[in-house]
Amino acid sequence: MRDSQNTAQTLTESLKYFLKYRDQTVVIKYGGNAMIDEKMKESILKDILLLKTVGIKVVLVHGGGPAIGELLEKYEQKSQFVQGLRVTDKKTAQLALTALAGKVNKSLVQDIIRLGGNAIGVSGIDGKLIEAKPISEDLGYV
Repeated sequence: MRDSQNTAQTLTESLKYFLKYRDQTVVIKYGGNAMIDEKMKESILKDILLLKTVGIKVVLVHGGGPAIGELLEKYEQKSQFVQGLRVTDKKTAQLALTALAGKVNKSLVQDIIRLGGNAIGVSGIDGKLIEAKPISEDLGYV
């Protein structure tokens, strides 16, 4: 009974936001560390599908630090960090692209479809979707 009351209260409190953002596009940053726990991942993706159900368009921008770290370790590529940012040489950038576009992105798309949603995955380099300038030469491609 208590769970039903909590759910009803949460939906009631959320209604004003559902109405405010209906027909709007929201961008959600989903960090790689939040993807490690499969139950949490499924819960987050279900929440995103709920937003779509109430008319909110979602662009999901994902991270993937753990997946990148795993791939770098597999290829014996050492990670260096400067002020919390990964130093990214050409080999690291290629492995990061493989982890993000080839593994994390595809996995999220499959999970969303499995949960009854619709999704496509794109990478920031697809069609020059994102163009960036280096922050500092010390960070390489970051």
